[in-house]
Amino acid sequence: MSEQLIFKRSCKLMGNRFELSVVSENEEWANEKIDAGIDEIKRIEKLLTTFSDDSETNQVNKNAGIMPVTVSRETFNLIQRSVRISELTQGAFDITYGSIDKRLWNFDQNMTSLPDKATAKKMVRLINFRNIVLDGEKCTVFLREEGMRIGFGGIGKGYAAERAKQVMKGQGVESGVVNASGDLNAWGIQPNGNKWTVGIANPDSSHEVFSYMTISDLAVATSGNYEKFIMIDGKKYSHTINPLTGLPVTGIKSVTIITTNAEIADAMATPVMIMGINTGLDLINQMKNIEAVIIDDDNRLYTSNNINLT
Repeated sequence: MSEQLIFKRSCKLMGNRFELSVVSENEEWANEKIDAGIDEIKRIEKLLTTFSDDSETNQVNKNAGIMPVTVSRETFNLIQRSVRISELTQGAFDITYGSIDKRLWNFDQNMTSLPDKATAKKMVRLINFRNIVLDGEKCTVFLREEGMRIGFGGIGKGYAAERAKQVMKGQGVESGVVNASGDLNAWGIQPNGNKWTVGIANPDSSHEVFSYMTISDLAVATSGNYEKFIMIDGKKYSHTINPLTGLPVTGIKSVTIITTNAEIADAMATPVMIMGINTGLDLINQMKNIEAVIIDDDNRLYTSNNINLT
């Protein structure tokens, strides 16, 4: 019997670097399955992008405050699931985040002070998932206020990774990994019989590993302030903005979510960061099949109840 190997390929999709890996003894077969996974991610990118005038997302945004827009059942269901996550996280996750006034945060070196609370609040006034009106029978989406915008930056990458995995599994891939810029979806085992090893990045040096865990049939997503932030008066402010206040998140360097679905992992990482250590962990501990690892500004490690790190 031929030896099992890992075949992998990287490409830029959805503005992120995706790497797809397949365990097989046949390179040609593995590449066919990787092609199928990439095609699925490309299909979803076309559906959700805000960079194309004719995408469903842009049609919904263009008609904000004017009229409902008919979308595919797939887009409708994703928006519906997004709204549920918004409800669960009390608005810390919100796909109407695209409504933020971009002048508020440029995160460059010229930014030397925070906006006052009233200005920040005004800049996020259009962010409100409760103003997404969904009609399940007609399959329409309506944004109540003119100027509102939806975007799938907080969930789309995870959804695409989950779909790519399902397509590849459906074509017979028993072991593989879809890595979307560090958000991983892994199933099966490595050729040596071990589970897949995942490293949690050190928030102070993202090329180093803070800790490891081994996973199979799980997804891992990390949200961190170590890649984009500003320093004002010696204090670090994350590029992650709280949609309820318009102000940046402080106190947490990174949140890693481990769960059974890449879409949920992607969608939950940022809101836990916004909610803060206690509230965030409290929410995770009430949910099934989901765990969290949080690193605070002082490099202290916090985990949900059922987690083991090495």
